[in-house]
Parts: sequence; structure tokens; C-alpha cells
Amino acid sequence: MQKLKNTKMILMILILMISCSHDENSTSQTDTENAAIPIPEKTYAIVDTGVTDFYSNTAIISTPQAGEAFFGQDATYKGNDPSYTDNGDGTVTDNVTGLMWEKNMGTKITFDEGVTKADNSILGGHTDWRVPTIKELYSLILFTGSVKGEGAIEKFIDTDYFEQPLGDTSNGEREIDAQTWSSTEYVGVTMQADATVFGVNFIDGRIKGYPKYKPGSGTSNKMYFRMVRGNPAYGKNNFVDNENGTISDLSTGLMWQKADAGNALNWEEALSYAENLELINKNDWRLPNAKELQSIVDYSRSPQTTGSPAIDPVFQTTEITDSEGNAGHYPFFWTGTTHLDGVNPYVSAVYVAFGEGKGKMNGVLMDVHGAGCQRSDPKSGNINEYPQFFGPQGDVRYVYNYVRCVRTIE
Repeated sequence: MQKLKNTKMILMILILMISCSHDENSTSQTDTENAAIPIPEKTYAIVDTGVTDFYSNTAIISTPQAGEAFFGQDATYKGNDPSYTDNGDGTVTDNVTGLMWEKNMGTKITFDEGVTKADNSILGGHTDWRVPTIKELYSLILFTGSVKGEGAIEKFIDTDYFEQPLGDTSNGEREIDAQTWSSTEYVGVTMQADATVFGVNFIDGRIKGYPKYKPGSGTSNKMYFRMVRGNPAYGKNNFVDNENGTISDLSTGLMWQKADAGNALNWEEALSYAENLELINKNDWRLPNAKELQSIVDYSRSPQTTGSPAIDPVFQTTEITDSEGNAGHYPFFWTGTTHLDGVNPYVSAVYVAFGEGKGKMNGVLMDVHGAGCQRSDPKSGNINEYPQFFGPQGDVRYVYNYVRCVRTIE
């Protein structure tokens, strides 16, 4: 009898040992998976676009549910709500980014004058003003704005806090000729030879490169400048390759798909692809909004200068041919943000160009906006009818663009 009891006890001990060993292995595997994703620092907080409406290809729609068409667009996901404080001394603090801004830009000035202005400013009693980078400046954009061609409707910046002039129509300018320059100079050239500075147009809701000097005369071009100070880490990425097909940006707290989708999609297809993506056993991937996607542009790179897209080489980007069949070009990438422009303001969505922002002028295809520009394309169309060329600079319209998905690191 005692021998039987001893045998049972030994069996129970063995079962407990096996069970504990299994639990330890499971915990170890989970710990390993968690350890592979570093903890974000979040020094680069992305301000939400402000979009709350939902859109189809042509209209405002009621809120789509998961699994329905157009689910997963900008308004589906809420980020850091815009929040500002007017300091009463000509400055405005962004409570999300920690940046302090000049409220009233004054008149248009040259690039060199903008730098001098910032260096000499004592606005609000501060002496550390600077001309903002393109990423700092873009933090102020809101896609609640709307425009109709050359005419302003609703500005793409919070006018309760910031003074934002229109172009001087009495002096031959269009209303949209009120661009704000950044300190970020394009590493390539536009219009085949123009030294170029990136700016944000808060009247028409776009980023493009503007010639530093006037074509023909060679005199310095003039734009608006909005000075900034504070948070010197803002706009600086901290990418980590997780070695599992994903890239973490510890500065923003976002995780990105390392490789893009690999083929061109229209906007509705892009939304569906992102919502149905399962990668590293996660199914909360989404199509990034305009400001999230712009956060991973690397403005130190371009096809002209580095032979690469304007993104850190830790990412993999599909190479495509341009509209004339030339190799060495890189795609436009969709965002979930609708860009309200035109007779029917709902038909276009924002893209970011990681390749050159090409257009055809006088029959010549060239880089007219710069790699890293932000424009918009029609959401839908017959793939066999594109690319097309649109506007005074012959912007290339692809309509079928590429996708790189994002998720928030838990």
C-alpha cells in the first residue's frame, strides 16, 4: 500500500513539473515577443487632422461600420486633439507638441530675411526663435479646411489662434498665394534647375517645394514665415527595425509596415487592404492619416541625390516607372484623409509623394513639387485612363497609389 502511495506521489510531482515547464515556456515566448517591441519615447506627438466627417468617393456619408465600404478612413481613428493656448503676447503654445508659435507672421519676406528675423526676435521675451522645419510647420495643418481651385473657402489652420492671410488679389495674386516657408530646403531641384524650399499652403492644404529665387530675374522669392521655439526633438524620428516585418518609431509611438503593399490601389481598396491586414498577429492596422504618413518622410533623401525614395532605408519601398516608362521612380502613398477641394470637394484624398512630385510642363516631364510633397488624387477612376496631367504645372495624377499601413504601439 505504501509503495502504491509513493508511486502516485511521484506521478503527481512529474505532472506538476511538466505543467510548470509548459507555463514557463509559454511565458518566456510571450516575454520575448513583448521585448521585441521597444517602449516609445513619444517626443514627436502628432496632432490629429481634426477630421470628424466620413466620405465616400463622392459625398459625405453616415459613419461606416467595420466590414463596410470606406471604414477605416481618417475620422474612424482619433489621435491627439488640437489644443492651443493664446499667451496674450503675440505667441501661441501648442499644448500637444510643446512648440510655441508666432501668432501673426507679418508680411512676406525672403528666405534669408526669415532666418535673420528669427535670429533677432525677442517676441514674448524669448530669444530662441527659429524658422520651423517642414515637419514642425505641418503640425499646424487641419484637414477641416476646404478650397475651390484658386479660391479659399475654409483655411487649413485654426484661425481662432493664428492669423493667416490670403494672397493679395489686388496685386495680381491668387487667394491661394499665401504659402508659408519652412527651413527645409529640398536636396534636389525642381523645374529642372530651381533651388527649392518646402512650404505648407494653409489656404489649399498642401506641401510643395517653392523656388527660392524667381525664375528669369533670379531675385529672391518672398513667402510668409511663422517662427517657432521649443521642443528641439520635434520631427526627429527614432526608427527601430523589429525584425518581423515592422518598424517602430519610438518618437511618435507608431508602428509601420516595413514593406509597402506592393501594388497600386484606389482609395477604397487601400482602406480595405489596411483594415484586413494581419501582421505580427495584430489586426489593428490602418491606413495612416495625412499627418501620420508625413511624419516618416526623410527630407534629406530624394531620387535625384540619393537614388532612393524620401524615406529612411530601414523601410522597403517598391520601385516603379514614371508615366513615360523611366525606371528609378517611387510611388505616391495614400492616406485616409479626404482633401476638400474642387467643385465636388469629396472626390479626392491626400497622398504623400516619397518619389518625385512630377508634372508635365511644355511637354517635358519633370519634378515640379519635390520628393516629400503632399498633394491629393481622385479617389477612383478607370486604371487604364491614368496617369493623367492636371493643373498649371501638369501634376501627374495616378489615382491608383500605394499603401504603407500603421498601428499605434500598445
